[in-house]
Amino acid sequence: MRTSIVRRLLLALLLCAPLAGWAADPQVLTWEELIPPDAPPVKPVTQPLHDLSKMGDALAMEAAPAAHQLAPDAPVVKALDGKQVRLPGYIVPLEVSEEGRVTEFLLVPYFGACIHVPPPPANQIVHVTSELGVKVDELYQPYWIEGPMQAKHSSSELAEAGYQMEADKIYVYELSDS
Repeated sequence: MRTSIVRRLLLALLLCAPLAGWAADPQVLTWEELIPPDAPPVKPVTQPLHDLSKMGDALAMEAAPAAHQLAPDAPVVKALDGKQVRLPGYIVPLEVSEEGRVTEFLLVPYFGACIHVPPPPANQIVHVTSELGVKVDELYQPYWIEGPMQAKHSSSELAEAGYQMEADKIYVYELSDS
């Protein structure tokens, strides 16, 4: 009798194991899904703030006008709070470790946001932290970021973010990943 109880328990565990693995898969998000359906539309400004041909000239870069963020208080999708998600985007470094790994950054939907063009609305910026960090060789390289999403405002010297995330995984984005 004891053997049949043990067998039933093992069978139940085996049947539940695939469901547990399935539930752990992150929800793949698009940037549009970070905007509530009833939010007023905000058109991003993608024109450079300064003459990119003078990027080597530090004084010219310092003299560039400050970027004014569009909709720094843009509404977020509260239903995403606590969800395990996977989102592609571009990394704007905020903190770099002594080993040269980016451990805190803003994830944005297009290259140059917050650096060469005004920051997008807050609901189009995710403030990400990572214990291990990621070695970023090229800022124009997009990455996948996976981890628990928080619909929580944060502020940095570059922009207001409507979301926060502690990255579980950071890896190079490739078209076949989507």
